[in-house]
Amino acid sequence: MNVQPAPSHAEAARYALLRRLAPSMRHHLVVNLQPIGMIYEVMDRRLRAPEPNLATVQDSAQKINRFARAALDSCLDVVTWLAPEEGAATDTAEGVRECIGLLATSLSFRGYALRNEVSPVSGELKRSAVRNVLTAALIHITDEFPAPAELVLTAEPGAEGVDITLAMRPSAGEQGFTAEPGYRQIDWGDVQALAESEGVQLRRQPGHSISLVIPWAAPGRA
Repeated sequence: MNVQPAPSHAEAARYALLRRLAPSMRHHLVVNLQPIGMIYEVMDRRLRAPEPNLATVQDSAQKINRFARAALDSCLDVVTWLAPEEGAATDTAEGVRECIGLLATSLSFRGYALRNEVSPVSGELKRSAVRNVLTAALIHITDEFPAPAELVLTAEPGAEGVDITLAMRPSAGEQGFTAEPGYRQIDWGDVQALAESEGVQLRRQPGHSISLVIPWAAPGRA
């Protein structure tokens, strides 16, 4: 009888991270599908008119096509979260925007405001390292620090990679609508395991801050 090896901490952490990201991914997938039904209903009414305005009908058809293409791109993109493309790279600003764009709505519901102060930086980073470690750090720090709060992201390039800092600051405002996560919390050990698997240097900073040094992608990767 074959005995399956126990999953590593990094594998378990990645599973927990994907479970926590699942509601945000679901929203990301449907956001471009929802308008299609509305546009179809409008187009259907226009086609039932005694003398349809073909120009407006064509415009509606083009909108449906654009939203369908965007929905397909979203589906393909979500698949790469589940099965990362080998060697895929991203620039710092785009990688950060992607991660906070995925989590912004859910964190807002929980009472956290995100402020992205990351400026464009020359050079590329391994995409899976940005996605796995940065999103895990974002979820961990918001699991650990109660809302309402503001989370500020900054980045500085260095010789080994880009140093991305997450700084949590208390703020005035609502506590949020969702108090409990849909799955277990992402603890510090999870973030450490993911960072180690991606070659990311990780450290806590004074004042509820986390620093990630994400290494530069290997030359020639795209």
